[in-house]
Amino acid sequence: MSEFTGKTALITGSTSGIGRATALRLAAQGADVVVTGRDAQRGAEVVDKIKADGGQARFIAADLTDRADVARLAEAAGEVDVLVNGAAANIFGPSADITAEQYDTLLDSNLRAVFLLTVALAPKMAERGHGSIINISSGSAVMGDENNAVYVATKGALNAITRAWAAEYGPSGVRVNAVQPGPTYTSVGPVWLDRYINLIPLRRVGQPEELAEVIAFLAGPGGSYINGATIPVDGGLTAVEPPKPPVAA
Repeated sequence: MSEFTGKTALITGSTSGIGRATALRLAAQGADVVVTGRDAQRGAEVVDKIKADGGQARFIAADLTDRADVARLAEAAGEVDVLVNGAAANIFGPSADITAEQYDTLLDSNLRAVFLLTVALAPKMAERGHGSIINISSGSAVMGDENNAVYVATKGALNAITRAWAAEYGPSGVRVNAVQPGPTYTSVGPVWLDRYINLIPLRRVGQPEELAEVIAFLAGPGGSYINGATIPVDGGLTAVEPPKPPVAA
């Protein structure tokens, strides 16, 4: 029997990138996967891929900046055993150039949606005595990131709320952890990512599938005693100080 046979996994932001890779990985391990995002065509492609590989999946369209859509998603998903909060938005730019509307969009996507979806599903997990919630954070949360202040703030808050939920839901058997990716080949251009290579001890950028492996581990029996952790998956980027310029002779 596969690790997730008989379990339902809801993965937000699963029409592309890390979320898509996670959906494919959990489905391959037996989970009934709920794929969700705003793009129905891409969602259908992920579901078709999972089914072609012998897995089970369905797509629920949802705009997580819409409170009503978040509530509808939670209800439509039904009994969820694994929740991966992977959907996120970003708007680069100097802080003074970020409008109030853009600020609200980032908080709605990256934090409020995570909060509303989790509080809709976690109490039901607690009633059943088991469940796993994984929040996808970012290395930017602990490093700082120029011209990215609001995104950094939302991911720092996500790390903090992960610890708070671990304390709140842990006594009921629900584990809450976060995965903190470094530069990863997703929809971001490779030229932009490649500038990080010399800062990463492993000297390469990550792949979505590598994040998916860690998420699957945390969600499954192998991670059964891990709760409240934020795990960097960044090739060592956040473990070391950035290179310093040479000292003049």
